[in-house]
Amino acid sequence: QVQLVESGGGSVQTGGSVRLSCVASEYSYSSRCMAWFRQAPGKEREGVGMIYIASGRTYYADSAKGRVAISRDHAENTVSLQMNSLKPEDTAMYYCASDCLFPIGIPYADLWNKTQYYNTWGQGTQVTVYS
Repeated sequence: QVQLVESGGGSVQTGGSVRLSCVASEYSYSSRCMAWFRQAPGKEREGVGMIYIASGRTYYADSAKGRVAISRDHAENTVSLQMNSLKPEDTAMYYCASDCLFPIGIPYADLWNKTQYYNTWGQGTQVTVYS
């Protein structure tokens, strides 16, 4: 089973940027899709974005569009999340997820941000945005 390790979190001032990385232990069918979720204290885990490794197709949450970008590095089995113009409400634990299994016949755009379709998760990396 593929293992995921996130890094790059920290404390950032409002308006700043952060780049998170997720390294997969191997590139396999399980890691064909890699997503970023976040969870703030007392809130449910929510999707930030997802990338299909083979095609590079990306999906983003409406709240993140224009401020975030997901990219992949095949050689390093790494997916990165670049976040700009950070706000205090972006403060959360950020998780990398993979090993997706989506039901057939439903557009991925309607599914990618649902936690139940991912079977492998990293341990998370904290991002704190201060004023």
